[in-house]
Amino acid sequence: MDLIVEDLAAIDNKLSQRHIDLDPNGYFIIYIDRAAGLIYAKHFTNVIDERGLAVDPQTGKVIPAKGKVERTHTTVFSGRTAKELCVKIFEETPHCPVTLLDHAAYLGREFVRAEVALVTGQEYVQD
Repeated sequence: MDLIVEDLAAIDNKLSQRHIDLDPNGYFIIYIDRAAGLIYAKHFTNVIDERGLAVDPQTGKVIPAKGKVERTHTTVFSGRTAKELCVKIFEETPHCPVTLLDHAAYLGREFVRAEVALVTGQEYVQD
């Protein structure tokens, strides 16, 4: 069976539209710094309300999924590779901020995408 890039992108795009439960321990904003040669992951805490929405624990306001949100991160992780970043977050952090396996898998995929963008010079936009 021959898979072409467009077919693989269509599979990923469809899967990106599925429902996922939010991690009660928070979320990450991932970005790259080309000059430093690093991938960064800022961790933000949240609370999940009875509707399943992420809420700022300090203000009680719903955190929008899209658009700019002014919040203060709790931790910043950085690494030169996806693996280095995963080791720091999942193995070396005493109280891992990730509590759901699907969230961990998502982060691993995003870190690999960020690493590829860093190495190839492509733009990285978190999914």
